[in-house]
Amino acid sequence: MSALAATSAVSLLLGCSAEAEDSEETMTVTFVRHGQSAGNASGLLDGTVPGPALTELGHEQADAAAERLADEPFDGIYASSLYRTQQTAEPTAKIHDKTVQILPGVSEIPAGTWRGTPESDAFETYLAAPQQWIEGDTSARIPGSISGDEVKARFDEALESVEKNGDKNPVIFAHVASIMTWVLMSTDGDNNLFRDEPLQNTGTVVVKGSPTEGWELVEWDAEPAGLPTAEPAS
Repeated sequence: MSALAATSAVSLLLGCSAEAEDSEETMTVTFVRHGQSAGNASGLLDGTVPGPALTELGHEQADAAAERLADEPFDGIYASSLYRTQQTAEPTAKIHDKTVQILPGVSEIPAGTWRGTPESDAFETYLAAPQQWIEGDTSARIPGSISGDEVKARFDEALESVEKNGDKNPVIFAHVASIMTWVLMSTDGDNNLFRDEPLQNTGTVVVKGSPTEGWELVEWDAEPAGLPTAEPAS
């Protein structure tokens, strides 16, 4: 073999090794907003823990989400510490023969002083600070609650724990504000999605990347798996 051929072979081998390493590090994370909860049905922002359960419609949406996700190669099923996400995750976990693992770091952003106020006003009240976060002012704080820096830190830590579990294709059932704000703070996704296409119950978002290398927005599907609901928040 000539020196040039040998060099080319080594370069090709190293290139393949680098691609294999990148592939091993890359995660594809699917986020699913929970089905309609009793809190959604009330029309008021909820901030209680473990929070209200799913409505009958919410359970139907959870079943529809499981059917939509049935063929996905999930290696881990996660839900926040709130009851509504765990109930939504159960049908998907059953189809994939897995146990729902609790991931507190993706729980909904506390509403603070806006708790109990109308969801219809959320973009002008509860979600006002999160809109500042995705525009770059992560120090802004929801009155009586937390800042964007704190939200991102706890969400990042949650994904680091998923990576440590060895899961490369997890599905995480979480909440509209926590999903949307983290995704738009962490990717180059269009910030207009926040107001123009807020996630409905069982809407999905897919990102690809890793906690160390960063994230890319792959899919933003705001539409519900089952019958739609109009509530934008909680």
